[in-house]
Amino acid sequence: MRRATVPALAAAALLVSLLAPAGRAAVPAADSVPAFPAVDYAVAVDESASLAAEDMKAEKAAAARIALGDVSSDSHVTVFGFAAAEAAGQRAVDPVCPRTGLDAAGRETVGSCVDRLRSRSKHEGTGTDFPSAIRQGVHDLTDGTDPSQPRVLFLLTDGYMDVSDSPNYGPPEHRKAEGERQLDLALKAAAAQNVQVWPLGFGAKPRWDELKRMAAGGYQKGCVDLPSARPAPHKVKAADIGSTLEDIFAAAHCMRHEDGTSQRPPATLQVGISPLATVGSIVVDKGDPQVKITYYDPSGDKVPTHGTYQKSRFELAGGNGPVEALKIVDPLPGTWKVRAEAPEGHRSLPVSVSVLWQGELRSALTMDPPSPQVGGEVTVTMRLQTREGYQIKDPSDYAGLRVRSELTGDGFDPVPLKLTDDGTAPDPAASDGSFTGTVRIPRSATGTLTVSATLTASGLKADTRSLSNPIAPGQLPVTAGVDLPDANTHPGATITGTVSVHNTGRTAHRLRFAVTDLQPGLLSVRPAEITIEPGESGTRKVTVEVAPADVFGDRVDDDGLRIAGTVTVVDATDHDRALAHAPLAVRVTPEPGIGERYWWAFVTAGVGVALVAAAVTLWVRQRRRRRDPNGLVLQLVSSEDGSVVNEHRAGHGTKQWYEFAVAEAHRSPRIERRPHGPYAVRRNPEGGAVLRKRGSGRVPVPARGQVPLTGTLHLALGDDGRPPRNDRPPQPPSTPGEGGGSGTDNSAFSSYL
Repeated sequence: MRRATVPALAAAALLVSLLAPAGRAAVPAADSVPAFPAVDYAVAVDESASLAAEDMKAEKAAAARIALGDVSSDSHVTVFGFAAAEAAGQRAVDPVCPRTGLDAAGRETVGSCVDRLRSRSKHEGTGTDFPSAIRQGVHDLTDGTDPSQPRVLFLLTDGYMDVSDSPNYGPPEHRKAEGERQLDLALKAAAAQNVQVWPLGFGAKPRWDELKRMAAGGYQKGCVDLPSARPAPHKVKAADIGSTLEDIFAAAHCMRHEDGTSQRPPATLQVGISPLATVGSIVVDKGDPQVKITYYDPSGDKVPTHGTYQKSRFELAGGNGPVEALKIVDPLPGTWKVRAEAPEGHRSLPVSVSVLWQGELRSALTMDPPSPQVGGEVTVTMRLQTREGYQIKDPSDYAGLRVRSELTGDGFDPVPLKLTDDGTAPDPAASDGSFTGTVRIPRSATGTLTVSATLTASGLKADTRSLSNPIAPGQLPVTAGVDLPDANTHPGATITGTVSVHNTGRTAHRLRFAVTDLQPGLLSVRPAEITIEPGESGTRKVTVEVAPADVFGDRVDDDGLRIAGTVTVVDATDHDRALAHAPLAVRVTPEPGIGERYWWAFVTAGVGVALVAAAVTLWVRQRRRRRDPNGLVLQLVSSEDGSVVNEHRAGHGTKQWYEFAVAEAHRSPRIERRPHGPYAVRRNPEGGAVLRKRGSGRVPVPARGQVPLTGTLHLALGDDGRPPRNDRPPQPPSTPGEGGGSGTDNSAFSSYL
């Protein structure tokens, strides 16, 4: 269990600067711009008698974690308790924290005033008045606030409304019906004022239908119009307050939340930061304030906790508490390492690490042919890129992406355009970050055609791109086509290709070349311009030059830096008419070392070693094959109705373990492959598989059964849960009592130890 000996409220209250700057003076005021957009939100905490004392304690801890966990120092928060007014002098709402700006001083104030929340005694009114709580939240979020900022109301409750003893709701026999009517009106008011309602369920059995109703009754669009960003109820367990609320908080604010590793100190923990991230916070749950943390970027360099290093800016918050966070503007993408050290006597609690981030996704559009004719088809390709123009390696970085595209122009109504990345023609390959589709140009089209596409994904800034080209007036006198191979190369190298040209006209034409759709200076094309003589038909040589190593900084590693650009050819003689758009993908790796340059010198000496190693390798491969998870069909099964909600085919694992995580477990659960994820599976040679859960050891997964995975999901195996071919000779059956045993077959148990 995480922080088992640390009171939940203490850990949450000490998140005074979680994900926001504690030392703002470390950066000059002129350079301090908000990295995250500000949010106005309120936290309503149920103080009624239907919640036990331990539930109230968990609610207070959650309220503190929410109130102190916003990423922007320009955000504001209000916290209040609520129950019901059941006699003269009583009130339904107990304000505890007035609207407070979440700078360093404000966070300290909120951390202390949350502690004034308490369970109501009988003479104070112990019912549950949801309409009054929602109206109070809407008032706090709209009175004197900026209407352009998101408005979020977190409602912490068990979901059981009780106004049976509240005179404000009329005669006793009508109070229940009147309460329902007033709740509908309060939710409609929240929706009208753009207030999202996020119910968090506490207690043994929260009333789920009521929580869903309140989530659906408020404002639905949120920061982006995606299902993952829409309000939804969540069950909060006291033991998992931190990780659960980080998931909810990320969804409510359109951020991404990724878990890293967990281990007792001294230890080195790891967490990945996406290349799409423009700003993020590495959150370290230390459990014990005596644990000291050091941060290392993916290049292995120790980074400061305040100030700048390379191109990134750092600000640490909560360094003296049990939870701290390092906010990073323009973080270096890759695997970050967090070193945890602790003195003797302070090493009993595990340290865990996670990251919250927002990012920016960009795209590049091409049309083929660039100047189509009416009635003909045009192929549109949209490639996803980081903000610096690099290709995206991991499809999980843009999970949940929504693409909307259309063709517009004079003479016809807009035509919807479907772009897919599923590998179905005309899309060449699935999940490669390139979305492709075709559309026929209406015969009524005139003038200029425009293709536009909008990308939307939770946690990523929406990106809209458009590309306009004129309709070809019959046969063009000059045509061109570019043939450049995708390449694996090194900084400073060149890539050679050809351009085919045809000029059927009577005048010479100047053609210009350029590389577009990426950061300037990464790739350049030579020559930049050529002249095509009348009647000329043939090919010309072109080269693309890769920038020198210092331009890429620390981004080029052994895995390679992928650059995606577009080589364009325009006819400068014909008003810069586009003749060709050729996509180009380049993988840049470091210059080869001595071993790669002089490999031949080591071949002879290595032959003898290879022969010896061959026998060892064969033995190792046979052993690995029996545990290789490749091909296992993993199923997520709902604990409520037993339905399969997601199916995922495992690939080859790391040391025979296929590591994964469950994304959007409370909204649209799915399995995603993730190095150092909280779960891992491998085959069991005796049949089925073995599941490894972080902090919970290993359990067998039978081929025709299932095992618990999360609080609401089980893991089961699909049709490929059968054991692989056994390379061992058959063994005789065991005899009862033989070898001093009881006769029970323990092979299935021993195979997953």
